[in-house]
Amino acid sequence: MKMSSATLITLSDIAHGRSGDKGNHANVAIIAYTPAGYAWLREHLTAERVAAYFAPLGLSRVERFDVPNVLAVNFVLYDVLAGGASRSLRIDTQGKTLALALLQMCIERPHDYEAMKRNSHE
Repeated sequence: MKMSSATLITLSDIAHGRSGDKGNHANVAIIAYTPAGYAWLREHLTAERVAAYFAPLGLSRVERFDVPNVLAVNFVLYDVLAGGASRSLRIDTQGKTLALALLQMCIERPHDYEAMKRNSHE
């Protein structure tokens, strides 16, 4: 079944992120704007889903860590940097753009989307 584009949003509509290198690996933190967004991240943004999203980069595995005190999920993407900063021929040798790339993931608009948006509490 094909979804209408009206039912899709990007992950950046409910979260922001940061990323960087750890040698040949990268950390990618996705931080929800609200507790409702964090609950969605914990349920739907799995290590398997992130691994599939970044599969074209040739990573070996993905591990997820929940960070509830900052409403975040942190992913370690193993072997994603093609050797790391001093060895890689990729444009982004330090993985600084990986969070931005993940935030462009299309997701089905959650039923409680309004409670997840930035500044929804104002």
